[in-house]
Amino acid sequence: MLLAEVVATSAAVAATASRNAKVGLLADLLRRTPATDVAVVARLLSGQLRQRRTGIELAGWRDLPEAAPVATVTVGELDATMQRASELSGPGSATTRAQLVAELLGRLTAAEQVFLVGVLREGLRQGAGESLVLAATARAAGAPETEVRRAVTVSGNLAAVAEAALTRGPAALAGFSLTVGQGVGPMLAASGKDLGAALGRTGPAGVEWKLDGIRAQLHRDGSDVRVLTRSLEDITDRVPEVVEAVAALPLDRAILDGELIALRPDGRPRPFQETGGRTASRVDPEAGRRATPLTAYLFDVLHLQGQDLIDEPGDVRRAALEQAVPGGLLTPRLAVPDPGDPAQVAAARAFADDALARGHEGVVVKADAATYDMGRRGSGWVKVKPVHTLDLVILAAERGSGRRSGWLSNLHLGARDPHGRFGPPGGFVMLGKTFKGLTDETLRWQTEVLPRHADGPTDGYVVRLRPEVVVEIAFDGVQASSRYPAGLALRFARVVRHRPDKSAAEADVVEAVEAFAAS
Repeated sequence: MLLAEVVATSAAVAATASRNAKVGLLADLLRRTPATDVAVVARLLSGQLRQRRTGIELAGWRDLPEAAPVATVTVGELDATMQRASELSGPGSATTRAQLVAELLGRLTAAEQVFLVGVLREGLRQGAGESLVLAATARAAGAPETEVRRAVTVSGNLAAVAEAALTRGPAALAGFSLTVGQGVGPMLAASGKDLGAALGRTGPAGVEWKLDGIRAQLHRDGSDVRVLTRSLEDITDRVPEVVEAVAALPLDRAILDGELIALRPDGRPRPFQETGGRTASRVDPEAGRRATPLTAYLFDVLHLQGQDLIDEPGDVRRAALEQAVPGGLLTPRLAVPDPGDPAQVAAARAFADDALARGHEGVVVKADAATYDMGRRGSGWVKVKPVHTLDLVILAAERGSGRRSGWLSNLHLGARDPHGRFGPPGGFVMLGKTFKGLTDETLRWQTEVLPRHADGPTDGYVVRLRPEVVVEIAFDGVQASSRYPAGLALRFARVVRHRPDKSAAEADVVEAVEAFAAS
């Protein structure tokens, strides 16, 4: 199948507001996709590649190669090129990888180039994600959506389910089941601003620490242990201390859910990137273990000693976990059986305050009645953590693609540097980018207003601005970053609102950002 067919469908989906119409467009494409291409097409329609890491760095790209006049590249050729790029390593690999990408881009039409860059930047804006592709798979295969969803959640692999359903029929969905050793989509938490309100949503619940670590799914099958991340990447060989801890548990078969985190000697969490660096590094795990040991905190169990527990209520699963796992490995939890009792709510607030005082992100409220809703962000779990905000200056804005085509979208954010520690005194230092939190109204406003502050010509993609426009940014934390001059970057930054009432002189200083990093 030509990549152009996928790109055209993506554009049509982006231009369509109706969910039903979007699903119909996606289903039509899946029906006519050759069996050999179904898995790749399903991923591309979700804005993803088969390769978890390609090693392709687009930060230095300013101008794309001249586009091809006619579409000739197939989805198979695209996938093969991305696979080759992902497998390159050693001296000269970055140059070879860049050449591969440049050659591929030169064979793509302009629309195909925009699509691929969006996928590689994980910023494809087409108004369709995995949930719509899942629904389209069900429609194209003539299968109940509930059966497709369950197959996806127990396997953690939408592409494999789509391939099975569309090439072998709905009956093939029965072949996907919860299996020890095979990753499943993790249950996710909705967000809440207030603990009392969250308890009002969940009813009787447990309140647990919200740890700023790496989500981990731990599989134990006899002496075999596998450790998977939230995205189901296998990191078993990188975390020997975690493998040992799971292997020492008094059980034979289990699928456990938890968090891996690097702690200081006093028990406070180390910066997130130290935890992330440990789980990402394949170099000398034992040295990494000595320098940055990881602690596993477990909070749920999906399968235990031959019994699936995903359809059991949360309090039953927690009881089973507490019977099977020593207390030192359990995520701290406070039971709140009656959220209408002011004393119990007060105790929950004190528990949450204590978690924050220990350096953790906040808490997660988990309904006692909630089953394990794999791969979905439902109302059974609600995370509550403080919201940090900063007033920053917009240094540049990138033109959007897909549904945001024609709008200025991704914002470059900077803090004041009054003492010239990272540049000229009175200047600004960049802390990262974000396109999150932007409503259509906000996109329209900044597309109209920001060009009035343009600083020189644009390359057609990035509009550089005079540091005059202030925006309020919410973020989850600050992490070290070698990409930006101050050595810091905001984590999960999102736009709260533009602040035309504030001048750039009133924006926050870089020292305020450093204070967040040190806290």
